[in-house]
Amino acid sequence: MQSFTDPRFEMVHSSFADLLNICEQRGLVGKIDGILLDLGVSSPQLDEAERGFSFMREGPLDMRMNPLQGQSAKEWLKEVDESTLASVLRNYGEERFAYKIARAVSHDARQGLINTTRDLAELIARVAPSKERHKHPATRSFQAIRIHINHELDVLKTVLEAALQVLAPQGRLSVISFHSLEDRIVKHFMRDQSKVKDLFPGLPILVAGSVPMLKVVGKACFPTDEECALNPRSRSAVLRVAERLSPVG
Repeated sequence: MQSFTDPRFEMVHSSFADLLNICEQRGLVGKIDGILLDLGVSSPQLDEAERGFSFMREGPLDMRMNPLQGQSAKEWLKEVDESTLASVLRNYGEERFAYKIARAVSHDARQGLINTTRDLAELIARVAPSKERHKHPATRSFQAIRIHINHELDVLKTVLEAALQVLAPQGRLSVISFHSLEDRIVKHFMRDQSKVKDLFPGLPILVAGSVPMLKVVGKACFPTDEECALNPRSRSAVLRVAERLSPVG
């Protein structure tokens, strides 16, 4: 394993949302040549049962990216109301049976019956009216709860905005997403920042417009069949790249 003693290298344990602050502290705003955001959970997080991300392994129901901060999934499920839980499952997991699952989970959590990942996964498997081929019934619900617990979509929006400030001219922003909610945010952000925006919408002519800050580089990239065979978890990955344009004037 390569040593991290090179003085040019620094590892910072923090949230994507802190990117701008971290760069400001080091005098790097406007000087970054490349940013790679690998969104979602990593394989080690899924494979370590004690992190509480996996519905395939018995572990504490945690799901926090940083287990030292915020509320665990178990704590949140015990206090969240049924309607809010259903909304999270529907909006963040695109779960068709959100209300049915939320009703069962809310009841059992308040009774103290959901304490581990297996408790939650087995309950969802029992109450889900139908099953998807090659997909565990709890997949969407675990994704939704994890996204909510970690505020992942808000963090993503924050780091994308920060990237505009910390990137140097011709610096590139590369983002790997693993589900449609993330990819939609990235796609729309790159598209919107690469267009002239009408500062006075509604007028018959364009009076003033903002200057584009990004240029989309190529099309979205998807894993090949060979890559998916070597790493099945890559099958849903989408890579999008944009380049920071030089300031005008």
